[in-house]
Amino acid sequence: MQPCAAPPFAADAPRADDTRWRAHDLLRVTRLSQASDAPDWVAEAMTHAPWVVVRRAQAAAGFLAVGVRGFTRAQRFGTWIDSQDVEAILRPEQLLDREPLSARATLPAWIALATLRETPGSPLRDFMWGPTGSAGFELATGAATVGAASDLDVLIRAPHRLDRLTVEALSRALEQAASRANTRVDAQLETPAGGVALAELAAAKPRVLVRANRGAQLLADPWRPS
Repeated sequence: MQPCAAPPFAADAPRADDTRWRAHDLLRVTRLSQASDAPDWVAEAMTHAPWVVVRRAQAAAGFLAVGVRGFTRAQRFGTWIDSQDVEAILRPEQLLDREPLSARATLPAWIALATLRETPGSPLRDFMWGPTGSAGFELATGAATVGAASDLDVLIRAPHRLDRLTVEALSRALEQAASRANTRVDAQLETPAGGVALAELAAAKPRVLVRANRGAQLLADPWRPS
């Protein structure tokens, strides 16, 4: 996520992974310390919807790496918060029971989400999953962030290794939802090593790009991190 604020802790401060928060969690915060290098729109965006999303980056104890969403696709800002300022948390899987406003339900991203949620026998029924990106943010905050051209992004919890048939079934389910809604549907699997694009696993690449707090790396098996 670019640009990004300078960390509020020393470069050589020990890093700590706080397991209370996971990438893509949405956090309502009591305040956001205004970084000197923050764009002008950040303060207005936080007044409109005081929510941030947890991003993948290591922080010193007591701090948390987050992203701020603005009013346009280009307005994204990575920054840091004090963990004591977290007021509430919503994970992607907690958003599946929420509905967009009825006047907005015909937008392609919502049609795709409804298809994934309601299709009988969907392979997603065997997983914990939920929307991220603009759809997740709108369901969490009520702010109208999904547009006519918005893709649907979802996170699928995959703590255990998936066989080839399951990967293919998940990929087909997403393709069918995307086709019905005439939009893109992208899924990230959360594995023990970090986040992996479902599309990369479906392509049967010898190594896949895995995103974790310590950075990105190519791994042959994201369920067996080095």
